[in-house]
Amino acid sequence: MYSERLLDHFQNPRNVGELSPPAVTVEVSNPACGDILRLAVQFDGDVAAQARYKTRGCTASIAAGSALTEWITGKTRAELAEINPAAIEDAVGGLAAESKHAALLCVDGVRAILNASLP
Repeated sequence: MYSERLLDHFQNPRNVGELSPPAVTVEVSNPACGDILRLAVQFDGDVAAQARYKTRGCTASIAAGSALTEWITGKTRAELAEINPAAIEDAVGGLAAESKHAALLCVDGVRAILNASLP
């Protein structure tokens, strides 16, 4: 049901936690399933230098949050703005139809980070 990559991110999540200000922290949720993603990104100029996350949700959402932090790190704001669900699905080795909401939650988190970090 889950890919090896997804299970690895679930069992060995990367970048769990929070970042202190001046990092930008947002919280997004999926009202349909109840999953919540808290995402923090520290920018160095225009580049995402660090990312941390906390997720309350299903296996796919926890794994997607972990993969998201790896995807974010090193990207510019312009690159972050190009995020789409397929990028997250690829990062976890695919998502079943009933788990695609996890990728959407990650996209919502990145968009919220970009909106919250506007000068």
